[in-house]
Amino acid sequence: MATEMKPQRTEAVRESSIGLARQGLAPRGEVHWNLVAPELFKSAARRDEGEFAEMGPFVAITTPHTGRSPNDKFVVKESASEKDVDWGKVNQPISVEKYQLLLTDVRRYLNESPELFVEDLYCGADQAYRLSVRYVSPNAWHMAFVRNMFIRPELTDLPTFDPNFTVLHAPEFQAEPARHGTRTGTFIVLNLSERTILIGGTRYAGELKKSMFAVMNYLLPKQGVLSMHCSANIGKAGDTALFFGLSGTGKTTLSADPNRGCSARCWRTSSSTRRQRG
Repeated sequence: MATEMKPQRTEAVRESSIGLARQGLAPRGEVHWNLVAPELFKSAARRDEGEFAEMGPFVAITTPHTGRSPNDKFVVKESASEKDVDWGKVNQPISVEKYQLLLTDVRRYLNESPELFVEDLYCGADQAYRLSVRYVSPNAWHMAFVRNMFIRPELTDLPTFDPNFTVLHAPEFQAEPARHGTRTGTFIVLNLSERTILIGGTRYAGELKKSMFAVMNYLLPKQGVLSMHCSANIGKAGDTALFFGLSGTGKTTLSADPNRGCSARCWRTSSSTRRQRG
């Protein structure tokens, strides 16, 4: 995994030859491709997206949402995946027609943004199962978040990076429920057929992470892989301990044992455990 934290050489090519046209975008403003953490935080400060606290952490305000918005999450109801989704309160349907209206408006919003930040990343460590994900956002600090949460390609891989999933992020854009079929101005909409996620009306960064985990939870079992939401650490003898639990129950804290090496969240390290076949 690429772990570079310093600004890259100016002559290095960070823009993929497969540009934003793949995402249906034609930005009018400046596009920043695959900036590293210091560059993203510098841009975030320049854009007044937040401020630096004592000891250096970047602080951003996400109100009115300080957590996820599960009641504003939708899955596009289309023929390819309709029979595989357990529709209900958790997996709320949205029509293809409403999704297309929302997609058109989100694209227009991003195209008209003065700046866009693009991060090309991997979701999943196993090359046989991982997704190549392109995040597009007008906010630098959100892209610093996903750059930290997902796996970064090597610098030499960026010019040919070919995304097979897209997340269009418009945190300040508000949906119109009557027009777009949403509950409120906030939306997290997953289209499994088009491999696209639309996120807007919320500044909470966790939506960027959790929405892709939902995708992996859908795709991996179809490939004979059992996905897990857990943390892990490793003992000196190579023994591994897994910590399961719902979000916010302390998995990462419990795995931070000074006598055992931390493997971080399983989503970050292995993404999955293969199901044993008889």
